[in-house]
This record gives sequence, structure tokens and C-alpha cells, in this order.
Amino acid sequence: MPTFAYKARNADGEQVAGQLIADSSLAAARMLDERSLLPIDVQEQRPEARSLLTGQARRVGMSKIGMMYEQLADLLRAGVPILRALEVLGQQASSPALARVLREVRDDVSGGDALADAMMKHPHAFPELHASMVRAGEKGGFLEDVLTNLSEFVARQDALKNKFIGALIYPCVLLFGALAAVTFIMAYVVPKIRQVLEGQNLPLLTKAVFAISDLMQEHGLLLLGGIAAVVIATSAYFHSQHGKSTWSRVQLKLVGLGKIYTMVAICRFCRVFGTLLNNGIPILQALKVAKDSTGNEVLAAAVDEAAENVRHGESLARPLGASKVFPPAIVDMIAVAEESNSLDKVLVEIANTQEERTARQIDFTMRMLEPLLLMFMGVMIALIAIALLVPILRMATTGMK
Repeated sequence: MPTFAYKARNADGEQVAGQLIADSSLAAARMLDERSLLPIDVQEQRPEARSLLTGQARRVGMSKIGMMYEQLADLLRAGVPILRALEVLGQQASSPALARVLREVRDDVSGGDALADAMMKHPHAFPELHASMVRAGEKGGFLEDVLTNLSEFVARQDALKNKFIGALIYPCVLLFGALAAVTFIMAYVVPKIRQVLEGQNLPLLTKAVFAISDLMQEHGLLLLGGIAAVVIATSAYFHSQHGKSTWSRVQLKLVGLGKIYTMVAICRFCRVFGTLLNNGIPILQALKVAKDSTGNEVLAAAVDEAAENVRHGESLARPLGASKVFPPAIVDMIAVAEESNSLDKVLVEIANTQEERTARQIDFTMRMLEPLLLMFMGVMIALIAIALLVPILRMATTGMK
């Protein structure tokens, strides 16, 4: 059972404070009343499960959240009361973090909170988008449908994310292997060969390889420290307000990856916006939530301008097209959907179609990246080999003469 911290006044009017264990905040207030105490403030004390590395609240995996939505919808359709449904899901949850969250949500709901309000207390598990949709479902009486839509929405988002991450694994392994091989050659192989070539008239490429090898041997820790400092400084800059704005523009213009990133963000915006509209969220509130889902300040600014247009009774599509970020084909489809009053369905259809095209583009880009990385690795090792073999061959030729 949860623990509550309370402040209350006793029969003499003095303020007292303490803690007690109860089923809910209402039960805690009744316990105080039985003790002849007048409650002033009753707050539940919740120890958050935190990451050992960052110290922040542990996030619950979206795949687990999506599965939980589907199971909760099935239980509610079967006539199971929501408190019992949350209790059952909390007992069956495979993740300890999710089980804890569901127990706390159940306690809040039993204390009189709406399900959406209880979810809002756990932003590390339930994004604002999910809580907004659940709130609309509770008010409109179609909570089961909203939960089913949320389950499908989370599954699609998770699939696209996993597709992108999975496509990056092999290129990253290749790059790491190339760097590890070059580091080993420069740190251990080159110094041994250098002893043989002492006193020779060396080519410029060989001198450059020896200089890099000396730098890695004599100042390796300083070099690693410098690289770490640059990474930390760059990360700190991109976390600043100006840096976030710069990075948002860079993300959209990266060679090869900029178009993919743009389409992933636009698909996410269209799906979130369409899903919100389909579940009865007012268009301005839906735009506000969907704007944050883009994850890019340039796209968010374009959506903000579109929201201002809608607030003044004007078109949504025109400012999106003027931003030059949204593709003209998508802008035209949004414009037609506005006129035909089918914006929610068209937005979800845009997301479905473009996600499939983006997935194919990710596959193609990664297939092109793999041979490029192999060529890069081959060229680096070939240059080192040439730098070492040329003076050796020259030495051998001189000896034969």
C-alpha cells in the first residue's frame, strides 16, 4: 500500500505532520479524521525507480506500453471494471517498472482520479499524447477504442524506430572494426617495422604514418582526452537553446540522411495529429501535442505557424507549404482533406504510405553505406600498407644491387 505524508491540525489548532499507510488519499483523510485531525495537505510519497547511470526515472519500453494498452482494451470490452483490469495487468506485467507504474495508476484511480490524470503523473511511462487521447476517450465514452488505436499507433512507431536502429547496426560494426584495426596497426605493428627502417630515406607518406604512430604512442591519453573534451563540448552546445536550433537545421540537411530524418519526423507528426483528431481532440490542442512529437524545432515552428492560421480561421496547408519543409505532395493532400473534411483519415493514410516508402529508403541507404564503409576501411589499410612496403621494397632493391 502507498505511503502518504500529511499536514494536519489537531483539536488545539496546532499543526502536526507525519506519514501513514493507506489504500488511497481518501482513505488517508478518513484515518486522519478518526484521529481527530483536520487534514491540510495529504501527498503520496512515491520512490521513483531510477537509472544507476543517469539518476533519472527509468523509462518503460514503448513496446510494453503498447501491449498493455491492447490488453486493457480487451479487458474493458469484456466488462472487467477498470480498477480490476489495472490490478490484473500490474500483477502480470513482465517489467518491474511497468508493474510499479500500473499499481500507482490503479491507486490514483481508486482515489478518485481520472485514468488520464493518473497517467500524467508518470511522464517517463506515458507521453502527453497518450494521456490526451485517453482523456478524450474517457469524456466521449469510447475509451476501449482509444486504447486500441493507441496500441496500433505505438506498434507502428516502434516498428519504424526498430527498423532504423537495426539498419544502423551493421554499418556501425564495420566502422568500429575499421577504427580498431587501424588503431592496432598504428600502435603495435608500425613501431616494430619502424625499427627496421631506421636511417632510411623515407617517403612522405611513410613519414606521415610514423608521425601518427608516435602521436598515438606518446600522447595517446592526451589524444583521447582531447576527443572526449570535443565530444562533451559539442554535446553541451547542442543541448543549449542556440545549439538545438542549429542541430534542427543540420538534421534536415544531412547528406543522404537529411531526407530520411525529415520524412520520419513528418510521418510521426501526421500519425500523431491524425490519431488525435480521430479520437475527438480539438484541432488546436491536437496541433500543440503533435508539434512536440516532431522532435525538430524547424518543423515545430512550421506547425506553430499553421496553428496560428487555424486559430484565425484560415487554412492549415498554406503555412506548411510555405515552410519549404513539408513536401508539396503531402501539403496538397492536406489541403484537399481540409476541403473534404476528412483530415483525420487522410493524415493517418499519409503516415501509413510515407512510412513504407521511408522504410524502403532506409534499406537502400544502408545498403549503399555498407560498401562505402568497406571501401573506406580498405583505403585506410592500403595506405598504411603502401607507406610501410615502399621503403622495405626500396631497401631490398638497394641490397640486391
